[in-house]
Amino acid sequence: MTTEIEALAAQVQEFVDRGNFHAAYNIALSGLNACRRENDQAGIDYSIEIIRGIVERLAAEYGSPAAG
Repeated sequence: MTTEIEALAAQVQEFVDRGNFHAAYNIALSGLNACRRENDQAGIDYSIEIIRGIVERLAAEYGSPAAG
């Protein structure tokens, strides 16, 4: 896994902390696509975990109790 994906994760977290989930998701998805182009499976897996984290945070903050 590259250090770029770790820096990307920090950037995503900053957006999540500010509540800008749209930007966070787009950045994470861009990282996923970059890893796919490089055939970096570890980076792909890490990117997917980042995206899952964003979705879980969204669900926790805005989803109804029955949804999660």
